[in-house]
Amino acid sequence: MRIIVLGGAGDMASRAVRELAAEPTVTEVTVADYNLEAASRLAGELGEKVKAVQVDANDHLALVAALRGHDAAASGIGPFYQYEVRVAKAAIEAGVPYVSLCDDYDAAQAVLELDELAKAEGVTVLTGLGWTPGLSNVLARKAADQFDLLDEINIAWGSSASDSEGYAVILHTLHIFTGWVPSFQKGRWITVPAGSGRETVLFPPPVGRVNCYHLGHPEPVTLPRFLPGVRTVTLKGGLSEQPLNELGIWLARLRLTDTPAKKEALGRLIKAVLPALSRLGRPAEPCSAVRVDVSGWIGSAYCQVSYGAAAHMRELTGLPLAIGALMLARGEINKPGVVAPEACIDPEPFLAELGRRGVAVQEMTGQWPEAVSKPPVPSPLTAALAVLGLWWLVRRLRRR
Repeated sequence: MRIIVLGGAGDMASRAVRELAAEPTVTEVTVADYNLEAASRLAGELGEKVKAVQVDANDHLALVAALRGHDAAASGIGPFYQYEVRVAKAAIEAGVPYVSLCDDYDAAQAVLELDELAKAEGVTVLTGLGWTPGLSNVLARKAADQFDLLDEINIAWGSSASDSEGYAVILHTLHIFTGWVPSFQKGRWITVPAGSGRETVLFPPPVGRVNCYHLGHPEPVTLPRFLPGVRTVTLKGGLSEQPLNELGIWLARLRLTDTPAKKEALGRLIKAVLPALSRLGRPAEPCSAVRVDVSGWIGSAYCQVSYGAAAHMRELTGLPLAIGALMLARGEINKPGVVAPEACIDPEPFLAELGRRGVAVQEMTGQWPEAVSKPPVPSPLTAALAVLGLWWLVRRLRRR
């Protein structure tokens, strides 16, 4: 099998490259990245069956040419609000099954519009198979299959800012804290303010309790579409370092993140100072986690089933992408059109593959999430830190 990983030298997709390179049935892995030096360095570490090529996702013809001839394509090219549709179109034109880490709600909405084109070309486009979305969707499907009548799916993620160093992750975080974001409540899609609805969620150890907020993610976009009958789908997330949650909320309120150009400028500055910022409330063991709570009727009883998983972000994100690429290349997923994980992945074999690679899923027990009714108000210390950070960032932006 020949598999190409786009953005394969990046923080998340490089984990998928390493996993695919170790798979005996994979004969060739192509690390396709704009940064040829980093791609070549990674390929050099992994042996003869891994090669590096330079690819610019803005060059459609070159991208199509790079994709052709592969049994599957996996994409970690972010930010996905800029690149998911472009790369998916190239995969459809090249006739190559495609899976991505797409974690931006507006990118998911846009790529779903390619469904008829993908069906006409007989190509499967599997969007959003990483940690969240991805593992979260598979766990939602696993739980949903146990109900006679589905009611609610509530997904939450918690993560330490120290668990990732990628620039694309910073841009994604700025994006999902910005503006009004989709939610599915009482049978209809609505929008809610990003950074609202604060809730303290208990995740598997070592993550523990994290303050989570409504954020812009694809799960409320895709799960109601592919799991008909569900009445509510929510997505909340937050960073273990609470001052960074509050900083993200204030940056959005000050309209410093409301255009791609502003996000890029701010993202570069944040990347430079993130090692210092992430010390504000940094956990003893930086880690990431997902929790999925599903409720509905089993017979005449109203029940709740909950699953969770915790690991480093690269494992939670990169391993599902690698497994999805393998399943596409083997023909185990063959559903032409644009689909999300809950529409085409059998949870049990997928989770077994994930467990074999070191990420275990557990059924959640113990204390449930504790809602906080009042809106989030920064503490004096974190507010002061946020103001100082904003002052510095605004000064830097005005100099540009």
